[in-house]
Amino acid sequence: MYSFFSYIRFVLIPKVNTKLSPKLNLLIMKNIYNGLIAMTLLIAFSSCSKDELTDASEDLSYTVDLNIVIKNDVTMSREILDLINAHRASIGLNTLALDQQYASAYAVDHTDYMIETGKINHDNFNLRSQALKDKGAIRVGENVAFGYTDAASVVNGWLNSPAHRNIIEGDYSHSGFGVFKNNEGNYYFTQIFYMK
Repeated sequence: MYSFFSYIRFVLIPKVNTKLSPKLNLLIMKNIYNGLIAMTLLIAFSSCSKDELTDASEDLSYTVDLNIVIKNDVTMSREILDLINAHRASIGLNTLALDQQYASAYAVDHTDYMIETGKINHDNFNLRSQALKDKGAIRVGENVAFGYTDAASVVNGWLNSPAHRNIIEGDYSHSGFGVFKNNEGNYYFTQIFYMK
């Protein structure tokens, strides 16, 4: 019985060209195989929002110092919220209230984490989600981004992505932000949405 990757390697990938040298042929096949693995992993792990169910035995305690919200670029966050609220209103949805406490503290904490790891991700979303649910949220979503230079460009990027757009247009009432630059001057963005 073939494993998934063995199946790809030995069944789906045909010999590239029998007239090439065996070394070149093997190199081409390895590149195709590695590319397929990378694409499979990218598809399997790409997501913009999660409202995860977690194992009841898992420790979901998550605390954060609310004072970290001072790191957030409030001006940029308000511009993003204004643009998102204008979009939501244009399609008949309620506008979102700005949460400058817990949701923003969790968003700032996550933006710090992305800067530390140098990767855009949704790691530990289940902890942020559960922490907000413990404070009365019904559902939680999240959008993240990197490298945009202003509010209009990040909102435009999110609206042009179906997964991000679904979060922006979701059934939420509040939003918190973690928007600030890394040491190289590049913006990182975390926006948390929730319904209360």
